[in-house]
Amino acid sequence: MKLQSISEKGLLYFLLICLVILLSGCWDRNEVNDLALITAAGFDKFADDKIELTVLVFIPKGGGSNTQTMESSNGGASETLVRSAAGKTVADAMAKLQEKLPRKIFWGHTDVFIFHEELAKQGIAKHIDFIMRHPTLRERGQIFVSSQKAKKVLKLMPPLERDLSEVLKELSQHKLGLNITTKKLAQMLVGDSGDCALPWITILPPESKKNPNRTIAYSTGTAIFKRDKMIGIIDDSVTRGVLWLRNEILLGVITIKPPKTDGYISVNVLQAQAKLIPKIQNGKWTITLKSVSASDIVQNETNLDVSNPVVAKSLEPLLAREIEKRIKKARNQVQEEMKADIFGYAEAFHRKYPNIWNKEKYRWDEIFPDVELKFDTECHIRRQGLTS
Repeated sequence: MKLQSISEKGLLYFLLICLVILLSGCWDRNEVNDLALITAAGFDKFADDKIELTVLVFIPKGGGSNTQTMESSNGGASETLVRSAAGKTVADAMAKLQEKLPRKIFWGHTDVFIFHEELAKQGIAKHIDFIMRHPTLRERGQIFVSSQKAKKVLKLMPPLERDLSEVLKELSQHKLGLNITTKKLAQMLVGDSGDCALPWITILPPESKKNPNRTIAYSTGTAIFKRDKMIGIIDDSVTRGVLWLRNEILLGVITIKPPKTDGYISVNVLQAQAKLIPKIQNGKWTITLKSVSASDIVQNETNLDVSNPVVAKSLEPLLAREIEKRIKKARNQVQEEMKADIFGYAEAFHRKYPNIWNKEKYRWDEIFPDVELKFDTECHIRRQGLTS
């Protein structure tokens, strides 16, 4: 029994030694000081059909006493730098960019991608392929289209945030416009319609001419794409209608003017849900937007007593008409004029009528502009504010 116990212990020790040998340890570790942490990337058209890749590199504190920095808004040093390189493809440009950086490029912290308008009009699918295919790039990175060169946008020095990537990331979280990630964009490009939309940004004019870069880029509307090519722009007011159709409305203020009164009443939309209900009857394609919203009154310029439930109830149809007005404006510009299905009509018809869709999907570009939009809008005013 004693010999058997010793034998079992010996076998146990042998197995433990074998397991230790198989441990990988830290042989492939990457120290932070050896990495160029990319927080944002921009894509511009370059000469000779090349693409220019510009990156915003974040330098961690303690990354070295001789790190190259940019002047910040407070007169100190912002621990970021901008570098660019051109190539035949994004991957080729990245390889050339690596030659200009002493540290290894690391894409794991990239939160923002910016395409210049000129490049977006030529098509972005082949460039998105790099973003989706690279193993370390995030699928939740935000994508934008800029009216100015992406390189110029990335050189801005925001007054409040660390760098521009933080600014655009925070603005996207406000949900005041479209919030499109790389994953969502890829899904739209391979969707039933193949059309997509991206937030449209432009540089906010600086307050001081002495520091032209001390400002931010902000969203002013939406860039509309037919397949992967940009075909036009809609402003932020029309974008609000698009958000209702896409069931992406989270926050918003709606102002109405009650009849036979002076002044306006503004409400804050706190909750909203929308659903597309497709219908095909006698060869006619129609779609109904069923929406339900809840709002609070945030300002009352009129002499109406909004604390009276009857008065508050009378305002709800006015809200419904104002919401439908915004949606109709989006429908007229995007559906009738641009003929781009960024609302998700194709997916709605495909889900409900798969057999008909498989027969007619090749004619969708002809069918979509004539799809009739109907409304089933329900608005509720929950609270009237503190003042009564």
